[in-house]
Amino acid sequence: MTARENALAIFQAAVDAVQPARLVAEYFTDPHMPEIFRHAARILVVGAGKAGAAMADGLEQALPDCLGKMAGLVNVPEGSTANVQRVRLHPARPQGSNLPTRAGVVGTEEMLALLGSAGPNDVAVCLLSGGGSALLPSPAKGISLEDKIAITKLLHASGATIGEINAIRKHLSRVKGSRLAQAFTGKLLLTFVISDVVGDPLDVIASGPTAPDPTTFVQSKAILERYDLWKRCPVEVRDHLEAGIAGRIPETLKELSPTVRNIVIGNNATALGAAATKASALGYNALNLGSFIEGETREVATAVAGIATSIRRDGLPIQTPACILFGGETTVSLGTNPGKGGRNQEFTLAMLDKLGIDGMTGVVVLSGGTDGEDGPTDAAGAVADDEVIERMNELKLSPAEYLDRHDAYAFFDSTGGLIRTGLTGTNVMDVRIILIHQPGRLPRPMA
Repeated sequence: MTARENALAIFQAAVDAVQPARLVAEYFTDPHMPEIFRHAARILVVGAGKAGAAMADGLEQALPDCLGKMAGLVNVPEGSTANVQRVRLHPARPQGSNLPTRAGVVGTEEMLALLGSAGPNDVAVCLLSGGGSALLPSPAKGISLEDKIAITKLLHASGATIGEINAIRKHLSRVKGSRLAQAFTGKLLLTFVISDVVGDPLDVIASGPTAPDPTTFVQSKAILERYDLWKRCPVEVRDHLEAGIAGRIPETLKELSPTVRNIVIGNNATALGAAATKASALGYNALNLGSFIEGETREVATAVAGIATSIRRDGLPIQTPACILFGGETTVSLGTNPGKGGRNQEFTLAMLDKLGIDGMTGVVVLSGGTDGEDGPTDAAGAVADDEVIERMNELKLSPAEYLDRHDAYAFFDSTGGLIRTGLTGTNVMDVRIILIHQPGRLPRPMA
């Protein structure tokens, strides 16, 4: 195998470890859990996310004796498929888009009605995963879908964190920030969560539709002011938040009934652990930096480039052949004339620019989104290696120039560095892999 093939194999191991059907099915190995559902009058299934189709499949596989009383729907990206019999997959947005749609609103309204119809012996399951915020839209009274799209675009372009974005989403919604759980009138609501957020905060994942919400209307306004967006918001958004601050609109719930339970069944740490195991099997000394990496993408790349240089030159903190692994989710602050790409492509390009041709000798950098989508592109991310550098030199391309206009997609499309996996059916943030070895001396896989 080549060094690039090794990097791709490590990335694939990370994605395979968080396949939703397996994660859901594994949870039901507890013999007590199926009994809860066997005694239920009905099993109502709702949810949203990029992993929704596979999670629904896993749920049906785990409860084959209960299919006759199971019904519901999950909002998923267009093109998501699974071999499900009772849970309807509702296409709620096009692939490559992270914006809410009318179709998403229709599905969400149906979920609210379904949970509101629950009887005293009905059990509900909510399946949540990355992308759930955009796939579960139901604007608050007086707020249009266009208003929500406008504010979402402004927040993404400002470099706001996912927690900040979701705090505002929750206070402009009928379903986020605990309000989906508030609609449930049955016996027990179990939410299975595949986390796409650093630290797995339940109130942030998919904007916490079934979790207590610690954020407030006051904080939402403060976030918009912090990024100088308050006066740029639609007037309806400002009026709604001001009404909440004044107490004319109820706050999101800060505590939930004990009949609501949230369970994280998979996350970025799960993926990184599998990646480290695969790297070791391929003969690398693995350095797992964990899943808590946040910040501006270029700044993170600068720090990681320093670690790679130290390993390559001094064998610190680990000896070559080495594999640096880390996850999390960084941000990209776009300029006034941004190009095309996503945070993973930008990270790889920033590493290439920082290390330079000499510093990339014996180094492979791969950064990919575990969902198979990186920004508004058809790529999961990008890889930089000798092949990319050779093509870059042939075309006389400057990484710095493409980086300055956030146009990593065009750079890697020209140099053969894009990673196109298609939708993976899961989402636990990003996995970044840096392989470092002596030139011409790849490690030997373990027997």
